[in-house]
Amino acid sequence: MAITLDGTSLTIDRLARIARDREHVTLDPRALERIKACRAMLEEKIQAHEIMYGINTGIGEFSEVVLNDEQVKDFQRYLIYNHAAGIGDPLPPDVVRAAMAGRINVHAHGNSGCRPQITLTLVEMLNRGVTPVVCRKGSVGASGDLAPMAQIALLLMGEGEAYFKGERMSGRAAMERAGIPVPGLEARDGLATINGSNVLTAMSGLHLHDINRWLKQAEIACAMSLEALIANLKPYDSRLHTLRGFPGAVRSAAAIMKCIEGSDLQTGKIKTKVQDAYSMRSTPQVIGAAHDAIAFAARQVETELNGVGDNPIFLPEEKLTLTGANFQGTPVALPMDMAGAAVTMVCVLSERRLNRLTNPALSVGLPAFLTKGAGMFSGLMLSQYTADMLIVEQRILSAPASVQSIPAAADQEDFVSMGMNTALKNEQIIDNACGVLGIEFLAAAQALDFRPFAPGRGVETARSVIRRHVAHLDEDRPLYPDHNAMKEVVRRGEILAAVEDAVGSLG
Repeated sequence: MAITLDGTSLTIDRLARIARDREHVTLDPRALERIKACRAMLEEKIQAHEIMYGINTGIGEFSEVVLNDEQVKDFQRYLIYNHAAGIGDPLPPDVVRAAMAGRINVHAHGNSGCRPQITLTLVEMLNRGVTPVVCRKGSVGASGDLAPMAQIALLLMGEGEAYFKGERMSGRAAMERAGIPVPGLEARDGLATINGSNVLTAMSGLHLHDINRWLKQAEIACAMSLEALIANLKPYDSRLHTLRGFPGAVRSAAAIMKCIEGSDLQTGKIKTKVQDAYSMRSTPQVIGAAHDAIAFAARQVETELNGVGDNPIFLPEEKLTLTGANFQGTPVALPMDMAGAAVTMVCVLSERRLNRLTNPALSVGLPAFLTKGAGMFSGLMLSQYTADMLIVEQRILSAPASVQSIPAAADQEDFVSMGMNTALKNEQIIDNACGVLGIEFLAAAQALDFRPFAPGRGVETARSVIRRHVAHLDEDRPLYPDHNAMKEVVRRGEILAAVEDAVGSLG
């Protein structure tokens, strides 16, 4: 079923379906009428020689330079050439597709002033699978993601590069093979394509989609480790968390207990400590805080996805042009810095449980480093080293980018969000997080193999998925294949899918 872009109803879930599942996109007919009305007003103003930023003036430091009629015709082409100044390897195609969807949704408000052909061409590019090649780096996240968005705009002139049917080729060849006419750029069209924080917002939306699934897997891993460490289950009683009132903690405690439900540990016949270490009994509060941070970030991202991030902005009903800074990426960059820190925080908690599983002084009777041949064998000793390395890198990457502004454009653009840096570092944080959690899953499954009691249904389901990919460690073997296999299992959400199929949704 097609997803309609109308300027107001684009969610993170729909963004992911457009970007990754390649669901068909349509432009709401009412949005098309708004775009047409705005363009008609703009053309009246151009004919009247009204001074408008980025249309008949230069941009940035050159905003006071007024262009003549002949220059207005060519200016958009040179603007895109100048801004297509990125560097580095290409962004993943799903990020570029998501950015295109976000830009269409901005245009759908009818305040951007571009010709309808520009928006409709972007729709066709999504539907026919023409994905521009866009360098990863170059945006400072204010005046929009100018460098990466300019590489998308190149295709609107039949230039640049694109992926089509799995092949990288020239933009013109991709458009021709897909049967999409090249609209060219007229007054305002280029700036209306690039002047928003659409790439960092798109990437952040996809990250939040993945982080939510990752946090649910963190709760499954926690449940496995709790059972293996013979935890006291009182800290996961929903009444405890309801009394404090944080919705994330209530959700997290419920998810953990749903995984443990049916365990022998719930019978009270197995002796437990009066109080466990913080890394065990604080998990709902910590993962819950991450849930709450992610929920806030998601609200910010969805607000941006459905807002008018552009400059200038046109109000056709008032025949008014407003110049401002709605391209500024800070409303997304700041909460996404927090989101990256939240993932790192949960990874630190995971590693502390891993330590308790492998440390014979803390593991409640489990063999040292989860091997029966301690001394001859080292078991999962080195798995902790790997997790620790990943977490240190995450900690470095968790320094906020949103406070790192460097003035640009001769100090005309003297505060920028650096939100693309946030998005790029979050990409690595999430990648590392899949590895850290995969190692905890590996250790928890190994530990449960040594316990003689029956674990909860969700926990047992998770262990069975792990064992499809990684065998019990009877004697030492190279661990990097196991680590990489588990990292990919986490990335795919295979354990999550199986557990939710067995016990129901975890939130």
